[in-house]
Amino acid sequence: MTDHSQSTAAAEPTGRIVLLTTSHRVAPGVLSWPAWQTLHAADRVLCADPGHPQLPYLREAGVEVEHTAADAHELVAACAGGRTVVVLPGGEGDQRLTDGLARLAGSGRVSMPDLELLPGSYDLPGARLLDLVQVMDRVRRECPWTSRQTHRGLAKYAIEEAYELVEAIEDGDREELREELGDVLLQVVFHARIAEEGIPAGEDGEDGEDGEEALGAFSIDDVAGALVQKLIHRHPHVFGDAQAETPEDVHAHWQRTKAVEKRRESVTDGVPVGQPGLALAAKLAGRARAGGVAVELPRGEGIGYELLELAARAEAEGVDPETALRAAARVYRDAIRAAEGVGTPAR
Repeated sequence: MTDHSQSTAAAEPTGRIVLLTTSHRVAPGVLSWPAWQTLHAADRVLCADPGHPQLPYLREAGVEVEHTAADAHELVAACAGGRTVVVLPGGEGDQRLTDGLARLAGSGRVSMPDLELLPGSYDLPGARLLDLVQVMDRVRRECPWTSRQTHRGLAKYAIEEAYELVEAIEDGDREELREELGDVLLQVVFHARIAEEGIPAGEDGEDGEDGEEALGAFSIDDVAGALVQKLIHRHPHVFGDAQAETPEDVHAHWQRTKAVEKRRESVTDGVPVGQPGLALAAKLAGRARAGGVAVELPRGEGIGYELLELAARAEAEGVDPETALRAAARVYRDAIRAAEGVGTPAR
């Protein structure tokens, strides 16, 4: 009789526990079809958090949710007889429950139900950018330093971070590259967050305190939306019917499209004169060459005209003179350190 009873008990179905996870980066109520099927078919649906963002949508869909914080023993017991219990963990998960289930399973003294982790919603590529926007918004509101920054005050950091990114690229350090890309991205998100307050670029941040309506406000979505529109418009060979067989074809179309968009009178329009001298000279030479403007390089006395000629020659040969000079300067730096007995700096 004992052996028969034990055999019968062992044959009883142990049921199923489903941990239904959702992403806070996806709108509540947007769940996968397997998730909805499991919720409607479950014997019980449990959620310890009465403020869980999915609850209003589950109620609207006719799914009854019990607000209870069941422990591992209670949850296993609830599955007796082959029942299915769905648990909606909170945003931080439920470490206490999962640890308890792991201990029970490892004890060997309990017939455990099947345990399934079912993602109800997934993060799409770029989802962590939503977290970045939220964090930046909170930091802007609550940090004494960040809340006082202006476009003009941050301008120097944009330049510094861009140079550090270039250095990481030239060093070939992948970890450093990832970090520096993040620092450059921070500048974009930071400036866009400031722009939400309607402070025009270049202002000192004190205007508007007398109650005047904020001017020129835009958000990171406006920045991203304009960029998406620009990329689509300037890549008709990708998003349209245009043909581009070579990189040169793409570059030529890009320049023609920019000229129409900007309504520029000169090929030099839009070239920032504040950039480093070699880069400026090469950019001007490239614009003139691409635009078919027949103009001789100016001649004069001094190193400046010699550098101008070198920069134009480098550009014509497909060499970035700034990059080439930096590479040579690095070799020179290493030679100086070697002469000093210091050694090459760590990269």
